[in-house]
Amino acid sequence: MRVLTLLLVAILASGCGSGLYGVDLPGGADVGDRPYRVAAVFRDVLDLVPQAGVQVEDVPVGEVERIDLEPDGRSARVTMVVNGSVRLSGTALARLRQSSVLGEKFVELDDPVEEARAGTLVDGAVIPLERTNRNPEIEEVFGALSMLLNGGGVAQLREITRELNNALGGNTGDIRALLSNLDTFAGGLDTHRAEITRALDGLDRLSRSLGERAPRIAGLLDGLGPGIQVLVDQRGQFVGMLTALDSLSGVATDTVTRVRADLVASLRALEPTLRQLEKAGNQLPQAMDLLFTFPFTDAALDAIKGDYLNAHLAFDSRGGR
Repeated sequence: MRVLTLLLVAILASGCGSGLYGVDLPGGADVGDRPYRVAAVFRDVLDLVPQAGVQVEDVPVGEVERIDLEPDGRSARVTMVVNGSVRLSGTALARLRQSSVLGEKFVELDDPVEEARAGTLVDGAVIPLERTNRNPEIEEVFGALSMLLNGGGVAQLREITRELNNALGGNTGDIRALLSNLDTFAGGLDTHRAEITRALDGLDRLSRSLGERAPRIAGLLDGLGPGIQVLVDQRGQFVGMLTALDSLSGVATDTVTRVRADLVASLRALEPTLRQLEKAGNQLPQAMDLLFTFPFTDAALDAIKGDYLNAHLAFDSRGGR
């Protein structure tokens, strides 16, 4: 017992300047003879403590040496000692992990395979804030679960399920037909995809053309304003004109209805006369010619000589004749 007490006193005496964090504990990672130091900036380190483990692919490769507050006061810098045989690229990631639900925190370094290697993570390198993150705490998970259970989320899901059952119950055939119609409609759209694409391209060209002519269109619309105002001012006259046209159409319709029988009878009475005129043919124009020249027809004029009838004059302006 006395030996154990002396051992504890010696440990406290050796670590009085920096506390027990400065004492090497058994079972830690082997950092080798030539370790190097890297730092990672975290937005929140939770309850991570010095001498916590550092792992790569679930293999311990180092330990946390110290944790400092960044100058901005909103993030923490975690300095880690890593075994010198571990090589990471300059794009390495740092994540804060937990060994189990209630286990200790540790830092996991990851080398993203999807990125090309950009140099090597050397001694004194710093992994920036955008390449670090942390897992959610068990308290946060339970808190979110509590909000889901107590905040009505489950009740809402139950209400949605009940309404869906009410809507679909007994309408299986209609729902199946609807889905079949939707499938046919989607197939039709896919068949006419080229035409739809051309229509959209045409609409795009039209929109671009309208955009290029926007000032002219704006001027046209501005010029329509006075014309529209004139129409508004003369609205009463337009309404009166349309009302008069309506009355006129009513009177005309009534008049045609009243005289329809007489008009049809008159047209039927004119039918024999029109038929006889059609039969007369060329004789009618000849009779009209005789009527207007009676009693001297064209044949009578040819028989009369002298005076002013049948006078034929010839005038030639050449040679003074």
